[in-house]
Amino acid sequence: MLLNVLGHAAYAYTGGKTFDPQLPTAVFIHGAQNDHSVWILQTRYFAHHGFSVLAVDLPGHGRSKGEPLKTVEAMSTWLEALLEVAQVQHAVLIGHSMGSLIALETAAHLTIKNSALIKAIALVGTAYPMKVSPQLLQASREREHDAIDMVNIWSHSGIAQKPSFPGPGFYVQGGSKRLMEYVARHNEKPVFFTDFSACNDYQNGEVAAAAVTCPVLFLLGKKDMMTTPKAAAPLLQALPAAKIMQLENCGHDLMGEQPDQVLDSLFNFASGVLK
Repeated sequence: MLLNVLGHAAYAYTGGKTFDPQLPTAVFIHGAQNDHSVWILQTRYFAHHGFSVLAVDLPGHGRSKGEPLKTVEAMSTWLEALLEVAQVQHAVLIGHSMGSLIALETAAHLTIKNSALIKAIALVGTAYPMKVSPQLLQASREREHDAIDMVNIWSHSGIAQKPSFPGPGFYVQGGSKRLMEYVARHNEKPVFFTDFSACNDYQNGEVAAAAVTCPVLFLLGKKDMMTTPKAAAPLLQALPAAKIMQLENCGHDLMGEQPDQVLDSLFNFASGVLK
């Protein structure tokens, strides 16, 4: 589905079903140098089991136009505008990595505005502060292909790859690399560096978490080397009532390595909140 958001075309995948704003809406937010397709299994299931779905492409990613936004706060403002344009009535925000910070910031801002729009948030592969090493930041700016290689090595546990991966013939790391290369090819601006800088510079996490009053799920990979489970501690301290799930044999690419477990965890959580 194409929408006009803040003057630019914005794309949101609806899971193969016509979007109905009257249904509870699951809003999926991808991470750095990704697009909506990282959620393909989860979104289709949600859309065919009682939810409307908006899996967004952030500006400068996938099919959404405009330059990549430079701060988490700007991405949150964009997401709020998209929800308004789509006339969403009730939403669960589900964000991975950078997308988890956007979900957190958006839920906090709308709560402060006394909006009842956000019913729950799921933070997948999250951390705060979400610091990026100087070496990786430099590579993302000057040697993007090297950065893509680094991220894919660090994002996967090595356990969920063939022959043990449940999807025969599916190359997890290769698919992730091709997606990142696709995003890079379709925007002249430095998407990877901009995304990483936004994560690295975000400083409102604990304040945002303290403002959130809706149910929260932390979904973490036990073998995540990009955002280790212990790196979520500041947010967990600010959200003591949050539900925490850690997936075995899973790195930062939770949706790629353990797609069924991610789907079950997210759907059970969202269904319990909204249905």
